[in-house]
Amino acid sequence: MINFIKSVYSGLCIGLGGTAFLSCDNKILGSFLFGLGLFTILNFGFNLFTGKVGYFVNKRPNYWGFLAIVWLGNFVGTFLFAKMMAATRYGEALQAKANALCIIKDSDSPLSLVVLGIFCGMLMFIAADGYKTIENQVGKVFTVFLPVMVFILSGFEHCIADMFYFSLASDFSLTMLKALLAITIGNTIGGGLIPLMQKLKDKAPNI
Repeated sequence: MINFIKSVYSGLCIGLGGTAFLSCDNKILGSFLFGLGLFTILNFGFNLFTGKVGYFVNKRPNYWGFLAIVWLGNFVGTFLFAKMMAATRYGEALQAKANALCIIKDSDSPLSLVVLGIFCGMLMFIAADGYKTIENQVGKVFTVFLPVMVFILSGFEHCIADMFYFSLASDFSLTMLKALLAITIGNTIGGGLIPLMQKLKDKAPNI
């Protein structure tokens, strides 16, 4: 139960970051402020799918059950935050911006969404693992905010952020589910690329 609750909290944090991004006319500033969501998640030890999925490379098969709980909890959290924001005086403007984003995602091809998800997955692993392993406090901040800015400014796809946008736009169509699945697959593949390379490197014989 605690893992689900921590996952819901992560969804709320991503909703916070997504709201900051949508509220900014300056895309660079908005992408930076979005990073507060991920920084909060990592700082307090909440469960974010894109921060956890890359470790499947070195985990047992039952880890997929944990990831499923995290994914669902993240969806609940982003949904709750989206519906709370929709009830405020800013709701209409935020919904219009989220709807514009969702139209682009819904009209994209599955292959495109998977590829864009892969690159985002790589960046999220860099951010999450870097926060865990880098001891320098300034370095921790940079390794969180820079990957977030890169994935947003590059137009890469983040399945949990997209859960928030879809929820805010009230887009719960079959097309949305297909897009979200493609993005999730991409994030999973991308998140595992660096751990896989590390694993292969460790097993490679020294020459």
